[in-house]
Amino acid sequence: MKVGFIGTGNMGRILIESFIESEAIKPSFINMTNRTLEKAEAIEQLYPEVNVLKSAEEVVTHSDLIFICVKPLDIYPLLNNLKQLLEPSKCLISITSPINVHQIESLVRCQVARAIPSITNRAFSGVSLVTFGESCHLSTRKAIETMFEKISTPVQIEENVTRVASDIVSCGPAFFSYLIQRFIDSAVEETDITKEQAVLLASEMLVGMGNLIETELYTLPTLQEKVCVKGGVTGKGINVLENEVGEMFNKVFQVTHEKYYEDIDEVSEQFNSVTNK
Repeated sequence: MKVGFIGTGNMGRILIESFIESEAIKPSFINMTNRTLEKAEAIEQLYPEVNVLKSAEEVVTHSDLIFICVKPLDIYPLLNNLKQLLEPSKCLISITSPINVHQIESLVRCQVARAIPSITNRAFSGVSLVTFGESCHLSTRKAIETMFEKISTPVQIEENVTRVASDIVSCGPAFFSYLIQRFIDSAVEETDITKEQAVLLASEMLVGMGNLIETELYTLPTLQEKVCVKGGVTGKGINVLENEVGEMFNKVFQVTHEKYYEDIDEVSEQFNSVTNK
Protein backbone atom coordinates (compact mmCIF):
# COMPACT_ATOMS: atom_id res chain seq x y z
CA MET A 1 0.00 0.00 0.00
CA LYS A 2 1.47 3.34 -1.10
CA VAL A 3 1.09 6.23 1.36
CA GLY A 4 1.15 9.84 0.23
CA PHE A 5 1.83 13.03 2.16
CA ILE A 6 0.76 16.43 0.89
CA GLY A 7 2.58 18.86 3.17
CA THR A 8 5.85 18.14 4.93
CA GLY A 9 5.80 20.84 7.61
CA ASN A 10 6.21 20.06 11.30
CA MET A 11 3.50 17.44 11.75
CA GLY A 12 3.80 15.99 8.25
CA ARG A 13 7.51 15.43 8.79
CA ILE A 14 6.96 13.96 12.27
CA LEU A 15 4.51 11.44 10.82
CA ILE A 16 6.82 10.49 7.94
CA GLU A 17 9.87 10.04 10.18
CA SER A 18 7.89 8.14 12.82
CA PHE A 19 6.27 5.76 10.32
CA ILE A 20 9.63 5.03 8.68
CA GLU A 21 11.65 4.54 11.86
CA SER A 22 8.95 2.39 13.50
CA GLU A 23 8.84 0.30 10.30
CA ALA A 24 5.14 1.01 9.91
CA ILE A 25 5.78 2.03 6.28
CA LYS A 26 8.72 1.17 4.04
CA PRO A 27 10.41 4.36 2.78
CA SER A 28 9.98 3.27 -0.84
CA PHE A 29 6.20 3.15 -0.28
CA ILE A 30 6.06 6.84 0.70
CA ASN A 31 5.20 9.57 -1.83
CA MET A 32 5.39 13.17 -0.69
CA THR A 33 5.30 16.73 -1.86
CA ASN A 34 5.31 20.20 -0.38
CA ARG A 35 4.61 23.68 -1.68
CA THR A 36 8.29 24.39 -0.99
CA LEU A 37 9.89 21.25 -2.41
CA GLU A 38 13.12 21.82 -0.46
CA LYS A 39 11.33 20.73 2.72
CA ALA A 40 10.40 17.40 1.18
CA GLU A 41 13.89 17.02 -0.31
CA ALA A 42 15.41 17.53 3.16
CA ILE A 43 13.52 14.42 4.30
CA GLU A 44 14.71 12.57 1.21
CA GLN A 45 18.30 13.27 2.24
CA LEU A 46 17.66 11.33 5.46
CA TYR A 47 15.66 8.55 3.81
CA PRO A 48 16.85 8.28 0.18
CA GLU A 49 14.27 5.63 -0.76
CA VAL A 50 11.26 7.95 -0.30
CA ASN A 51 9.69 9.46 -3.39
CA VAL A 52 9.54 13.25 -3.67
CA LEU A 53 6.98 14.22 -6.30
CA LYS A 54 6.48 17.62 -7.86
CA SER A 55 2.77 18.05 -7.24
CA ALA A 56 -0.18 17.02 -5.06
CA GLU A 57 -1.78 15.54 -8.19
CA GLU A 58 1.14 13.15 -8.61
CA VAL A 59 0.98 12.12 -4.95
CA VAL A 60 -2.73 11.31 -5.20
CA THR A 61 -2.30 9.41 -8.47
CA HIS A 62 0.43 7.17 -7.08
CA SER A 63 -0.90 6.64 -3.51
CA ASP A 64 -3.62 4.58 -1.80
CA LEU A 65 -3.71 6.48 1.49
CA ILE A 66 -3.17 10.24 1.29
CA PHE A 67 -2.37 12.35 4.35
CA ILE A 68 -3.36 16.00 4.02
CA CYS A 69 -0.95 17.96 6.24
CA VAL A 70 -1.73 21.56 5.29
CA LYS A 71 -3.41 24.49 7.07
CA PRO A 72 -7.20 24.26 7.53
CA LEU A 73 -8.04 27.05 5.09
CA ASP A 74 -5.85 25.45 2.42
CA ILE A 75 -7.71 22.12 2.50
CA TYR A 76 -10.88 23.07 0.61
CA PRO A 77 -9.15 24.61 -2.43
CA LEU A 78 -6.66 21.74 -2.47
CA LEU A 79 -9.36 19.06 -2.44
CA ASN A 80 -11.44 20.96 -4.95
CA ASN A 81 -8.51 20.69 -7.36
CA LEU A 82 -7.86 17.02 -6.55
CA LYS A 83 -11.37 15.59 -6.26
CA GLN A 84 -11.46 14.11 -9.77
CA LEU A 85 -8.38 12.03 -8.91
CA LEU A 86 -9.70 10.85 -5.55
CA GLU A 87 -11.27 7.56 -6.59
CA PRO A 88 -13.42 5.49 -4.17
CA SER A 89 -10.58 3.00 -3.64
CA LYS A 90 -8.33 5.71 -2.19
CA CYS A 91 -8.53 7.12 1.35
CA LEU A 92 -7.92 10.71 2.33
CA ILE A 93 -6.66 11.32 5.88
CA SER A 94 -6.82 14.86 7.26
CA ILE A 95 -4.77 15.74 10.35
CA THR A 96 -6.54 19.01 11.19
CA SER A 97 -9.26 19.36 13.82
CA PRO A 98 -11.56 22.18 12.53
CA ILE A 99 -12.62 20.18 9.46
CA ASN A 100 -14.70 17.10 10.16
CA VAL A 101 -14.90 13.94 8.07
CA HIS A 102 -18.47 14.67 6.94
CA GLN A 103 -17.42 17.98 5.41
CA ILE A 104 -14.67 16.28 3.42
CA GLU A 105 -17.03 13.47 2.38
CA SER A 106 -19.40 16.12 0.97
CA LEU A 107 -16.65 17.21 -1.44
CA VAL A 108 -14.88 14.00 -2.49
CA ARG A 109 -15.94 10.49 -3.54
CA CYS A 110 -13.06 8.62 -1.88
CA GLN A 111 -12.88 7.19 1.62
CA VAL A 112 -12.23 9.71 4.40
CA ALA A 113 -10.67 9.61 7.87
CA ARG A 114 -9.10 12.06 10.28
CA ALA A 115 -6.03 11.34 12.40
CA ILE A 116 -4.73 13.99 14.77
CA PRO A 117 -1.16 13.15 15.82
CA SER A 118 0.98 14.37 18.70
CA ILE A 119 4.65 15.28 18.82
CA THR A 120 4.97 12.42 21.34
CA ASN A 121 4.36 10.02 18.44
CA ARG A 122 7.91 10.83 17.32
CA ALA A 123 9.06 8.71 20.29
CA PHE A 124 6.50 6.01 19.36
CA SER A 125 4.41 6.98 22.37
CA GLY A 126 1.40 9.03 23.36
CA VAL A 127 -1.98 9.04 21.67
CA SER A 128 -3.19 9.69 18.13
CA LEU A 129 -6.84 10.69 17.73
CA VAL A 130 -8.77 8.89 14.99
CA THR A 131 -12.19 9.49 13.45
CA PHE A 132 -13.49 7.47 10.50
CA GLY A 133 -15.98 8.68 7.94
CA GLU A 134 -18.95 6.55 6.93
CA SER A 135 -17.21 6.03 3.59
CA CYS A 136 -14.17 4.39 5.19
CA HIS A 137 -14.07 0.63 4.57
CA LEU A 138 -13.35 -1.75 7.43
CA SER A 139 -10.13 -2.94 5.76
CA THR A 140 -8.95 0.66 5.40
CA ARG A 141 -9.76 1.40 9.04
CA LYS A 142 -7.69 -1.62 10.06
CA ALA A 143 -4.78 -0.49 7.90
CA ILE A 144 -4.82 3.02 9.39
CA GLU A 145 -5.07 1.73 12.96
CA THR A 146 -2.22 -0.73 12.36
CA MET A 147 0.02 2.08 11.10
CA PHE A 148 -0.72 4.30 14.06
CA GLU A 149 -0.32 1.46 16.56
CA LYS A 150 3.35 1.38 15.57
CA ILE A 151 3.86 4.97 16.76
CA SER A 152 1.12 5.59 19.33
CA THR A 153 -2.03 4.42 21.05
CA PRO A 154 -4.78 5.27 18.53
CA VAL A 155 -8.00 6.38 20.21
CA GLN A 156 -11.26 6.85 18.30
CA ILE A 157 -13.09 10.03 19.28
CA GLU A 158 -16.45 11.60 18.55
CA GLU A 159 -16.78 15.03 16.97
CA ASN A 160 -18.01 16.73 20.16
CA VAL A 161 -14.71 16.13 22.01
CA THR A 162 -12.33 16.76 19.11
CA ARG A 163 -10.99 20.07 20.37
CA VAL A 164 -10.52 19.15 24.03
CA ALA A 165 -8.96 15.81 23.05
CA SER A 166 -6.56 17.70 20.76
CA ASP A 167 -5.77 20.16 23.55
CA ILE A 168 -4.74 17.30 25.82
CA VAL A 169 -2.96 15.08 23.28
CA SER A 170 -1.55 17.47 20.69
CA CYS A 171 -1.26 20.85 22.45
CA GLY A 172 -0.59 19.35 25.88
CA PRO A 173 3.16 18.76 25.31
CA ALA A 174 3.62 22.45 24.44
CA PHE A 175 1.52 23.60 27.41
CA PHE A 176 3.41 21.46 29.91
CA SER A 177 6.76 22.21 28.30
CA TYR A 178 6.06 25.89 29.01
CA LEU A 179 5.12 25.14 32.63
CA ILE A 180 8.24 23.02 33.18
CA GLN A 181 10.40 25.80 31.74
CA ARG A 182 8.84 28.27 34.18
CA PHE A 183 9.39 25.73 36.99
CA ILE A 184 13.08 25.52 36.03
CA ASP A 185 13.50 29.28 35.66
CA SER A 186 12.01 29.88 39.11
CA ALA A 187 14.33 27.29 40.66
CA VAL A 188 17.33 29.10 39.15
CA GLU A 189 16.07 32.53 40.23
CA GLU A 190 15.31 31.50 43.82
CA THR A 191 18.29 29.24 44.57
CA ASP A 192 21.93 28.57 43.68
CA ILE A 193 21.18 25.72 41.26
CA THR A 194 22.46 26.19 37.72
CA LYS A 195 20.18 26.17 34.69
CA GLU A 196 21.94 23.07 33.37
CA GLN A 197 21.41 21.18 36.64
CA ALA A 198 17.78 22.22 36.90
CA VAL A 199 17.06 21.18 33.29
CA LEU A 200 18.69 17.78 33.84
CA LEU A 201 16.82 17.13 37.09
CA ALA A 202 13.47 18.28 35.75
CA SER A 203 13.84 16.29 32.52
CA GLU A 204 14.75 13.10 34.35
CA MET A 205 11.91 13.69 36.80
CA LEU A 206 9.44 13.90 33.89
CA VAL A 207 10.79 10.72 32.29
CA GLY A 208 10.64 8.88 35.61
CA MET A 209 7.13 10.12 36.31
CA GLY A 210 5.98 8.99 32.86
CA ASN A 211 7.48 5.55 33.42
CA LEU A 212 5.86 5.33 36.84
CA ILE A 213 2.42 6.19 35.44
CA GLU A 214 2.92 3.67 32.65
CA THR A 215 3.41 0.88 35.18
CA GLU A 216 -0.06 1.73 36.58
CA LEU A 217 1.30 1.39 40.10
CA TYR A 218 -0.14 4.81 40.87
CA THR A 219 -2.86 7.02 39.47
CA LEU A 220 -2.14 10.76 39.32
CA PRO A 221 -4.00 11.43 42.61
CA THR A 222 -2.33 8.53 44.45
CA LEU A 223 1.08 9.57 43.13
CA GLN A 224 0.53 13.00 44.67
CA GLU A 225 -0.63 11.42 47.93
CA LYS A 226 2.47 9.21 48.15
CA VAL A 227 4.85 12.17 47.76
CA CYS A 228 2.86 14.70 49.76
CA VAL A 229 3.41 14.03 53.46
CA LYS A 230 0.98 15.98 55.63
CA GLY A 231 2.68 19.10 57.00
CA GLY A 232 5.81 18.45 54.90
CA VAL A 233 7.65 20.43 52.24
CA THR A 234 5.63 19.04 49.30
CA GLY A 235 2.40 19.88 51.08
CA LYS A 236 3.46 23.50 51.43
CA GLY A 237 4.22 23.63 47.72
CA ILE A 238 0.87 22.04 46.84
CA ASN A 239 -0.89 24.70 48.92
CA VAL A 240 0.74 27.42 46.82
CA LEU A 241 -0.28 25.64 43.60
CA GLU A 242 -3.86 25.26 44.80
CA ASN A 243 -4.04 28.99 45.58
CA GLU A 244 -2.25 30.24 42.48
CA VAL A 245 -3.45 27.98 39.66
CA GLY A 246 -7.09 28.88 40.18
CA GLU A 247 -8.98 28.81 36.87
CA MET A 248 -5.85 28.95 34.71
CA PHE A 249 -6.55 25.71 32.85
CA ASN A 250 -10.24 26.55 32.47
CA LYS A 251 -9.13 29.68 30.66
CA VAL A 252 -6.72 27.68 28.48
CA PHE A 253 -9.58 25.45 27.27
CA GLN A 254 -11.83 28.48 26.82
CA VAL A 255 -9.40 30.28 24.48
CA THR A 256 -8.48 27.15 22.50
CA HIS A 257 -12.16 26.44 21.92
CA GLU A 258 -12.81 30.06 20.97
CA LYS A 259 -10.09 29.86 18.30
CA TYR A 260 -11.37 26.44 17.24
CA TYR A 261 -14.87 27.74 16.60
CA GLU A 262 -13.45 30.70 14.67
CA ASP A 263 -11.59 28.25 12.44
CA ILE A 264 -14.72 26.11 12.05
CA ASP A 265 -16.72 29.14 10.92
CA GLU A 266 -14.09 30.03 8.32
CA VAL A 267 -13.77 26.55 6.83
CA SER A 268 -17.53 26.00 7.00
CA GLU A 269 -18.01 28.99 4.70
CA GLN A 270 -15.81 27.25 2.14
CA PHE A 271 -17.59 23.89 2.36
CA ASN A 272 -21.07 25.44 2.54
CA SER A 273 -20.41 27.07 -0.82
CA VAL A 274 -20.59 23.54 -2.29
CA THR A 275 -23.94 22.60 -0.76
CA ASN A 276 -25.45 26.00 -1.63
CA LYS A 277 -24.68 25.70 -5.35
